[in-house]
Amino acid sequence: MNEVWPVDVPGERVLVREVCPRDEGPLLRLFEECEDWFLAATGLPSGPGDVQSLFYALPPGADPEAKALLVVERNGEVAGVIDAVRDHPERGAVAVGLFLLAPWARGRGLGRAVSEALLPRFGEPPLVTATVPPGWVPGERFLTRLGFTLDGPPEGTASAEAAGRGAGTAGRGARRAVLRRTASA
Repeated sequence: MNEVWPVDVPGERVLVREVCPRDEGPLLRLFEECEDWFLAATGLPSGPGDVQSLFYALPPGADPEAKALLVVERNGEVAGVIDAVRDHPERGAVAVGLFLLAPWARGRGLGRAVSEALLPRFGEPPLVTATVPPGWVPGERFLTRLGFTLDGPPEGTASAEAAGRGAGTAGRGARRAVLRRTASA
């Protein structure tokens, strides 16, 4: 995925591309702006190593070569980050570890447009999984609007794993979200 592609959002210039070294500063700002997600996921604001951990965080058993780390640019500014792994938890599936938009970029259709643009880039996966911190209403609402089914929090799993914090500090499990798609979807 060494390409940049536009996403159709009326009235806005939106691009999705792979993360590169010059994104470190903008990603640090994004994480600071997204304190609501970090507090819901870990009980703490973003930490200094959270951006670097994006490059190394993988679900158990995932192939590091299958990882895609992408930024969403809106009108030239980093508005979001996506961490996804192809062929996980099964061949053909995609596991989304993090899909985070800045508060100023939410509620405008940007998340839906980016999600719909990603599916063909990932080969129209029949299964997409994600996690959301329990009780984090913006994320739960976003996933259900996209057609995901939310499970209860699994034992011993923390949404902080998506941010590379291992077991998490909040002690709350992440809610698993599952989207099963048919071949015609």
